Amino acid sequence: MAIAEYDVVIKRDAMSVYDFLLDARNLPAWRAGVSSIELESGAAGTKGAVYRQTVTGPGGRAICGDFEITEARPGAEIQYRGLGGPERTRGGYYLSTEGGSTRVRFAVECEPRGLLARLKSPLRRRMKAEVCQLEQLKSVLEEQTEP
Repeated sequence: MAIAEYDVVIKRDAMSVYDFLLDARNLPAWRAGVSSIELESGAAGTKGAVYRQTVTGPGGRAICGDFEITEARPGAEIQYRGLGGPERTRGGYYLSTEGGSTRVRFAVECEPRGLLARLKSPLRRRMKAEVCQLEQLKSVLEEQTEP
């Protein structure tokens, strides 16, 4: 099992950050490699919602990155699980208030299958790069004007 996590403090209230994260249409704004996303089934942003996502994979080819929301606690956490591919990915965003700001922790764990199970170092590097994209989330949210 490979695990990666990263956290940032964003100068926005927890509900604003939560709402932005919960709207999966915002993923391409801060996560590199997400080329398209759409709601496949369920109610958007709720437990059980399934999203069809296309991401850029190795060699620049498009691969399926579908996921399901498994937990959604307003202002506190969003958890998901990947639905396909050679990896069994689970992850989540965990929010806590710090004054007028919000600490966001992005944690991902993956149980690779097949050939990926033997390529642990590249997988860990890719996972670390994925969670470190929180810095881009911070930039996007802090550049937005308050509603």
